[in-house]
Amino acid sequence: MGYFQRAAESDPNYVFIYDTFREGIWTYLGRAQYGVGRFDEARHSLERALSVNQDDSLAKLYLGLTLARRSHDSQAVKQTQSGLQALYDWLEYMQSSRPYTDYWDPLRQIRSEIKTDLDMISGKDIDWPKLIDSAEWVGRQMEEEIERVRRDEERRLRNKDFFPGSGVGLGVGIGF
Repeated sequence: MGYFQRAAESDPNYVFIYDTFREGIWTYLGRAQYGVGRFDEARHSLERALSVNQDDSLAKLYLGLTLARRSHDSQAVKQTQSGLQALYDWLEYMQSSRPYTDYWDPLRQIRSEIKTDLDMISGKDIDWPKLIDSAEWVGRQMEEEIERVRRDEERRLRNKDFFPGSGVGLGVGIGF
């Protein structure tokens, strides 16, 4: 957590970008604070993250979880739902925009869990302990998914068979 605190102080506008996924330093710090139970600090950091980038889906999710740890009010529901929906939509976008590179959530496990959570939120009674556990799982899986995709893409780029023109090729030409 100290590392993220120092990074946020030295470069408060730092944003990690991988492909089209963006996560600001304040989100990293807020998630670390959340992870050690410093919910008031986490709330402040995550609100700051959203003031910098209102589309930061992990900041929304973890702000919702932070609020839910304090009270199960409408703001906790709104932020959790917004974060989950944004992550679901982003994963759907990545799959539909890159149909031949099925890197992101290829077995749809993350999206399936998000859908379950969103259904629970839209129901009458929310099982808060279950929702919190599940949404935390989604947050961890998204972080791990970024690393999995990065490794898979690096592996493909190192694979010489991936590049056109490396190896035997056949072609047909028509000349005039």
